[in-house]
Amino acid sequence: MRLSTKGRYALRAVVDLALHADRDPVSRKEIAERQDISPHYMEQLFAKLRDAGLIEAIRGPGGGYLLARPPEQITVGEVVRAVEEILTPVPCLDPDCDLDCERAPTCPTRRIWQQLGQRASEYLDSLTIADLCEDARQLEEA
Repeated sequence: MRLSTKGRYALRAVVDLALHADRDPVSRKEIAERQDISPHYMEQLFAKLRDAGLIEAIRGPGGGYLLARPPEQITVGEVVRAVEEILTPVPCLDPDCDLDCERAPTCPTRRIWQQLGQRASEYLDSLTIADLCEDARQLEEA
């Protein structure tokens, strides 16, 4: 299972938002600058995160973005799934895959890939944005 740039950047942006949005909205531009992500790319990611109900947009002067829920209630898995189109270890497990593998019903390795995908998903769901924020704070102190 390999995360694309979308998943990695979205996770960095959400952690940045959690670290900097105490109660005031944070602008997408500020996050983009801190994380060295193009503002246009950030716009695309934030649209998906907003659609998934993970962040909220505040309009007007002093507007920006806030987390839609406390960081303790948002999992890494939710963020990644909000922006990644495919999150399977092999293409044949993707339900939208056009690959018509005639071996699928009798494939001896299929179970391994299914379990790998399940365990990876469970692991991502076991971590919260708050966990990553704590890691970030510890790294800053070191």
